[in-house]
Amino acid sequence: MMPSVIQDFHNAGIEVRIDVSLAPLTTYGVGGNAACVVKSTVEGIGHVAQILSSHPHIPVVVLGRGSNVLIADHGFNGVVVLLAGATGADAIEVQDDHVRVGGGVLMPVLARRSVAAERGGLEWCVGIPGTVGGAVRMNAGGHGADMASSLRDVEIISLKSGRREVVPAHSLGLHFRGSVIAPHHVVTSATLATTSTNTAAGTNEINAVVAWRREHQPGGRNAGSVFVNPLDGARSAGALIDELGLRGYSVGGAQVSEKHANFIQASDGATPSDIVSIMQHVQQEVERVHHIRLRSEVRLIGFSPDIEEQFADPRHNESGRLEAGANLQKVLGEDER
Repeated sequence: MMPSVIQDFHNAGIEVRIDVSLAPLTTYGVGGNAACVVKSTVEGIGHVAQILSSHPHIPVVVLGRGSNVLIADHGFNGVVVLLAGATGADAIEVQDDHVRVGGGVLMPVLARRSVAAERGGLEWCVGIPGTVGGAVRMNAGGHGADMASSLRDVEIISLKSGRREVVPAHSLGLHFRGSVIAPHHVVTSATLATTSTNTAAGTNEINAVVAWRREHQPGGRNAGSVFVNPLDGARSAGALIDELGLRGYSVGGAQVSEKHANFIQASDGATPSDIVSIMQHVQQEVERVHHIRLRSEVRLIGFSPDIEEQFADPRHNESGRLEAGANLQKVLGEDER
């Protein structure tokens, strides 16, 4: 079916590239090739969705900045949709008590634009390197806040059905570092509640977040926190790993960061398998010593179901989340296919 969908893209005048390396499209800088890659603006994603909805059995994933993903060594045998276009302040509409922001906008841009308009509550977003759409999907957070704390609604388009709907936040199954938004769902925009602030105070808060991140977290080639913090909140994932003396533990070209134990750094020559091997070792050791099974905060793309299940949230099959996921599929018309 892949040649058929490629031809459909060509017929519609949509640029499509074949056998594309995904490594340069992620902050890890590793990973294999995608069968095909389509680049679209958030505004033009509807045309892409209409074509893909005619091929519902082809695997599809959406990539924004690639700051929270790990691509398998052999890549992804499907269609990767890259979001481009409106990523700056021109895609942010500021209102009295909320902002409406495009899904492709970078989180730091959202934070700074909101503060410039004297709207507060989103200063923490400056520390999240990805896009608004990706942040909604994973319910990103930090410094005592997360997307769920201010999110009112999102506009989602399904690449399976082609349907576009505005969905209230309470229907997204938002939970700690996750939601029921699927890999083939595109968050085209989001409405976030804000509070009143002044630019000086907001800027000071932004600067404090940036300074804290620079002091405590490494730069370079990584995908941020690898494991989600345990829900009991007693100790962070980084603290659990640190207690085992795993800073500096390495496999091939990948290494547990010396600066923060919940980061894995990739160097030249690193492979996705190196990173996964470290993740497996860390997970096994933490479970052996602390009796806590860490789940991945990083999206694994193209890996075997066994690997994905190993790092999945053990609560992903709970009735409440399954119901929320089924309801979202129904709203987006996916249950009709």
